[in-house]
Amino acid sequence: MSKENTAKTETIQFGSHLTIDGYGGNFDALNDRDTVMKVLDELPELLNMKKLQKPFLIAAAPNDKKDPGGWTGVVTIAESHISVHTFPARHFVSADVYTCTDTLDIQFILAYFQKLFSLDDIESNHIIRGTRYPAQNLCEPKMPSGMKEGDLKSL
Repeated sequence: MSKENTAKTETIQFGSHLTIDGYGGNFDALNDRDTVMKVLDELPELLNMKKLQKPFLIAAAPNDKKDPGGWTGVVTIAESHISVHTFPARHFVSADVYTCTDTLDIQFILAYFQKLFSLDDIESNHIIRGTRYPAQNLCEPKMPSGMKEGDLKSL
């Protein structure tokens, strides 16, 4: 067995991931395309995050007894992503706010969803992601393979 560098790599936290499940929401708000799009378009700015592309939103048709249909959307941000899934017939919304920054204003985000969808109850989980993320590069940084000049655009 060869002698390898046994020094431990210094680590940092990679990011924060907030999951939100909202119950008892207003059917009309959960069923409204513009309201769901507002979350994806407005929330990144309110959290001082940078959108990398315009939000993507699609009407999801019912597919079985558990999923009665609604809206599904995501916005890719420089810091990661925000996603929203509504189930108006169940008065339910499920969302993720994931960021590579160390902190999230969790109370602000929960109040934002509660107000926008008139939620009666919210179940949330805050997950610290990448607790063993290396503090320093382990190799020379490179642009992703296949990336061309002009691929990095801002909105």
